[in-house]
Amino acid sequence: MMSLPLLAPLTVDDLAEVALIEKASFTTPWPTSAYATELTTNRLARYIGARIDGALVGFGGIWLMVDEAHITTMAVLPANRRAGVATVLLLELLQEARRGGARVATLDVRVSNVEAQRLYRSFGFAEVGRRIRYYDDNGEDALVMTTAELESPAQLATEVKLRGQVLERSARA
Repeated sequence: MMSLPLLAPLTVDDLAEVALIEKASFTTPWPTSAYATELTTNRLARYIGARIDGALVGFGGIWLMVDEAHITTMAVLPANRRAGVATVLLLELLQEARRGGARVATLDVRVSNVEAQRLYRSFGFAEVGRRIRYYDDNGEDALVMTTAELESPAQLATEVKLRGQVLERSARA
């Protein structure tokens, strides 16, 4: 049986594992110091880690700004991708957004990151804009994506369906 990841808020003690996931996931990883600042001083930030058998395999974060949750980052170790970890993380981030009073969730994603876009679209995120030459490392554009109202029946139904799919997949594995 595939075990679903255990979710918990990230702490400074997780930063060594976060750095490994960052390096495996991004061409320009955030420095550990940026995460330390996010976790210790940024009142807008909420970061969740996903653990399997005690090891951090993924994480994601949001900034809660007025009535919007901006997804700042999501990453899963390559060996744990396509196993539902990102889905479970994103479900929890959207719940955290609701708990924080967010009306919608937004994010930026590289135009070349088709896998991430597929995940976000499955959650109801739609492209609403483009940031030209947004990424410093190669000048790549970013797509700006947003959800419907987080409390809308359609958004809630989408998340219930995804939660069910993850649970079903876990039970079959």
